[in-house]
Amino acid sequence: MKRTWTIIGVADVTHSFTWYQSLLGLPETAPAHDYFGQIVDSDGTVLLCLHKWGVHEHPPLTSPHRAEPGNGLLLFFRVDDFDLALEGARGLVSRLEEEPHVNLSTGTMEFSLRDPDGYYVTVNALDPA
Repeated sequence: MKRTWTIIGVADVTHSFTWYQSLLGLPETAPAHDYFGQIVDSDGTVLLCLHKWGVHEHPPLTSPHRAEPGNGLLLFFRVDDFDLALEGARGLVSRLEEEPHVNLSTGTMEFSLRDPDGYYVTVNALDPA
């Protein structure tokens, strides 16, 4: 099996790392570096990589000012404990972008919010509503 590693540019890797672990109900750990970290599921699957803007001169990660962060990107996570993720999300942001509702395409509950860097994040339940 092959997997994609989605990498997003962030201002503060440690802060975003903790934010995503909280949202996804993962144990709190520290990123490997102050410029890069991998959000990893309990089975070792890399869910998301966080890369500090401007480090290592990767062309699309040079600066958040060259394009709006998240333009053309939707971070979509499917979780096995939707209620726990929703509770965690409400503690992370002052308001959700989309309140919980049934996604007509998947038949499952979902909600959306913005991460600390402005990326649009949707969390979707694994099981039908």
